[in-house]
Amino acid sequence: MPVVVVATMTALPETVDAVRAACRAAVEEVHAEPGCELYALHESDNTFVFVEQWADQAALQAHSAAPSVATLFGTVGPLLDGAPDIKVLTPVDGGDPAKGLVRG
Repeated sequence: MPVVVVATMTALPETVDAVRAACRAAVEEVHAEPGCELYALHESDNTFVFVEQWADQAALQAHSAAPSVATLFGTVGPLLDGAPDIKVLTPVDGGDPAKGLVRG
């Protein structure tokens, strides 16, 4: 069963460009990871949001231990205004299934 994750990071105002660059670099690496169905980066003001979908829990666990994640968090850690907020989500049925589920 696919696993959906939303990860949010808020950059310090003076570090937005550096955080964006580190996130962009991570995206390309993560797209090549087995089980990555969706890894999309979005931005609003100083906040960066990753919307992710993994083939299953094992793929998410492998991603969590991947070098790309260690590099990303090692780079952006001191540039953030607080810790990243990472939520693993469970879908809630409702409405049209074609419009109500994230699909990579």
